[in-house]
Amino acid sequence: MAATSIYQINKGINKSIEFRGLKAQYIWYLGGVIMGLLLVFVILYLIGINQYVCVVVTGIIGVVGTVRIFALSKKYGEYGLMKAMARKMVPNCVRSIERSVFYKKDN
Repeated sequence: MAATSIYQINKGINKSIEFRGLKAQYIWYLGGVIMGLLLVFVILYLIGINQYVCVVVTGIIGVVGTVRIFALSKKYGEYGLMKAMARKMVPNCVRSIERSVFYKKDN
């Protein structure tokens, strides 16, 4: 009876979320691009630009943004982009003009 269990084992319990090849934070970036495109379309339409021009402009921006996000996801992976950004924040060298930092003050 114990060999025929009705419960299925979830083997991907700690894996990151993946949607059509996008991993982790890139899904949020794509959502931001889509919301930005909606905002651009609305602004262009309210200005009075022809709606076909609005569709073409937002379509081009959308394709470029989506391709860039997929390229970043493929190049850096799940955490690589955050690591690359953090690596840029680390200084090349630390300079100290005063030597008082290294002296022990006696009071």
